[in-house]
Amino acid sequence: VQLVESGGGLVQPGGSLRLSCAASGFTFSNYFMRWYRQAPGKERELVATISNLRGSTNYADSVKGRFTISRDNTKNTVYLQMNSLKPEDTAVYFCNVLRSGVNYWGKGTLVTVSS
Repeated sequence: VQLVESGGGLVQPGGSLRLSCAASGFTFSNYFMRWYRQAPGKERELVATISNLRGSTNYADSVKGRFTISRDNTKNTVYLQMNSLKPEDTAVYFCNVLRSGVNYWGKGTLVTVSS
């Protein structure tokens, strides 16, 4: 299993970023996919989840209405569109899949929201 995140960077408050996670080594369309984030000095937290086939989604209250998770099963890729970014969204964002009882993680992509 390999998960590779991209799309992070420095953005001003109120701006937008789109993160991508390219997955390989497993049958992508069979699994729920998740985005987590970890801010400096804080625990990793679940940001968003998308189901495998129907694409049903769930979000942390802190990002609801601002972030959108989506997936393209033809490209084995999951996305996180982040709008109206706030300084408190600054974190390393990780892609995750739970497969056969094992959590797999990418290396993460850093998002910094600052003026």
